[in-house]
Amino acid sequence: MEQTLAALVSKAHSELSLLKSRVEFEAAKARFVGPNGELTALMKQMGAVPKEQRPAMGRLINEAKAKLQTELEGALARIAEAEIAAQLGPAIDPTLPSPDRGPGTYHPLTLVREEMCRILRKVGFAVADGPEVETEYTCFDALNTPADHPARDAQDTFYLPKETRFGNVSKHTPHERYLLRTHTSSVQIRTMLKGPPPIRIVSPGRVYRRDATDATHSANFHQLECLYVDRNVTVKDLKALLDYIFASLLGKDTKTRFRPHYFGYTEPSFEVDLSARHLPKVNKEWIEIGGCGMVDPIVFDGVGYDSKVWTGYAFGMGLERLAMLLFGIDDIRYFYQNDLRFLRQFA
Repeated sequence: MEQTLAALVSKAHSELSLLKSRVEFEAAKARFVGPNGELTALMKQMGAVPKEQRPAMGRLINEAKAKLQTELEGALARIAEAEIAAQLGPAIDPTLPSPDRGPGTYHPLTLVREEMCRILRKVGFAVADGPEVETEYTCFDALNTPADHPARDAQDTFYLPKETRFGNVSKHTPHERYLLRTHTSSVQIRTMLKGPPPIRIVSPGRVYRRDATDATHSANFHQLECLYVDRNVTVKDLKALLDYIFASLLGKDTKTRFRPHYFGYTEPSFEVDLSARHLPKVNKEWIEIGGCGMVDPIVFDGVGYDSKVWTGYAFGMGLERLAMLLFGIDDIRYFYQNDLRFLRQFA
């Protein structure tokens, strides 16, 4: 039996080394270790072996089985490497000139983000950044969002497991949870906690919400929010800045208006509409573009600012929405598909 098993392993080594396809491999695997394979046939002979010889025989069969498995794994690995090499084609000579047609360009969302930051830098705003993984305090509590607010429901927000820990994102209280930020307003809180006013920041970045993907919604998208805190800041200052931003980005014929609304962290609060019929695919007189308002005194008190001394405004909008208006794009999913036919239009 020992010689028979050794011959079987040797035979497998010879045949498996010649295999070139997965079809051949599966056939060979069935011949050797399948239900009707040669090793299986030898194992069935154990019943005829004397009882005192069975332990030794079992050891020999297990050793042969392990060797056959090693041979099979090696053959499959060689076939997989050959398949990858065939897909990759011949090696590339890095010293040759690039076959690309020309230099790359920014993604359309990056183009809009950088243009918005450039416009805001001209009037004194600095770019601020923050982590995409946030805490309940920074994302909700500090922004005057109550515990029973719908935005805090697990059906709307991506919460991380309770046992998750991040060394670079500290919690305000031990029992709060981590989540993927639902807005970049959390950057405003982090900035105010770092130091006293005056503050004038713009915070662009990726945010996450449990939205069903369609032509106008995505579970991850990009926002740009601004915060200005100083003495004697008024709604008039807020309206003047928004007029300046949209006229600079979308053209001097663009107009803006406010509609009363409710946000937990601003009071009064407004929805911002713009009128820009000169843009492609804009068929309405007014289009909602974002939200804004004067920072609620409760938010200032929470970060240690004297709300009797300091006032400020905040506003935010989606970068995808701006890009769709600016470039005449009618489906948000185009931004994430990495289709070169789409992206090269912005080169």
